[in-house]
Amino acid sequence: MRIAVMAAGALGGYFGARMAAAGHDVFFIARGSNLEAIRKNGLKVESVLGNLHLPEPNVTDDPAMVGPVDIVLFAVKLWDSETAARLSLPLVGPRTRVIPLQNGVDSAERIAPILGADNVVAGSAYIATVLSAPGVVTHTSQFARMVCGRTDGKPDDGLKAFADAAQAAGIDISVSDGIDRERWQKFVFLVGLSGATATARQPLGPILADPDTRAFFYSLMSEVVAVGRAKGVPIPENFAEDRMKFAEASPPTFKASMLHDLERGNRLELDWLAGKVVEFARPLGIPTPANNAVYAMLKLHRMGNAHA
Repeated sequence: MRIAVMAAGALGGYFGARMAAAGHDVFFIARGSNLEAIRKNGLKVESVLGNLHLPEPNVTDDPAMVGPVDIVLFAVKLWDSETAARLSLPLVGPRTRVIPLQNGVDSAERIAPILGADNVVAGSAYIATVLSAPGVVTHTSQFARMVCGRTDGKPDDGLKAFADAAQAAGIDISVSDGIDRERWQKFVFLVGLSGATATARQPLGPILADPDTRAFFYSLMSEVVAVGRAKGVPIPENFAEDRMKFAEASPPTFKASMLHDLERGNRLELDWLAGKVVEFARPLGIPTPANNAVYAMLKLHRMGNAHA
């Protein structure tokens, strides 16, 4: 398959590298120091599921040099979604499927008007990974799962072909006919993890060990469940309890990407995580005091050190 990774960060780099190592034509879109490092040293993945090194991957900063592909793994930071979608237009042909694997819950809806409603599907990724250095992806969780599906729930031959190829490449992937529920269920944990770890400046283990921060983490997730259910998403009412069990089984060193960004002085995805929960909740009349607190505490950091 011809696959483009937009862009070759921690998440896109991981899944793209797995597909490239399995023999598929993968084109990594990168820029700046990451582009230069990949050109010079290749793309390295340090993973608990097995390391790999692509010595000479296809990498460019110009999607027009690639042309239409079968699959676009769309994995840019949330504030770059529309800009990256416009840059991705040369990658998209009539049968291309664009799979957003970003944080947040509304990526497909944001980029579909640019790249085509039939081309854009929805996706979620469950993985703990970070770009530890330019050209180096470090994956620390035992899980590395991808779920994708059309928002209308219909079967899709292009997605099935990609899922079959990804499974053969050793990737844990499934195609869902209920992707809206999948997205929101991921969003529940992500909002809790990002809000709790970034405000506490601590990984998950110490947060779960302290009764006050543990309760705060649970409240963040409970508020997302309430908002999702009010919007008609079929999330189980007790889903926050389920995510607490998942958290307890996760590595105690687990940090959200938002905490990594905060520690590095980078821009934060706050407005599309806790901020989005608050935005959705307001017209529904649902109180979200925990997510309000996260937004207030991190708001002055959301543009990174360059804008402090």
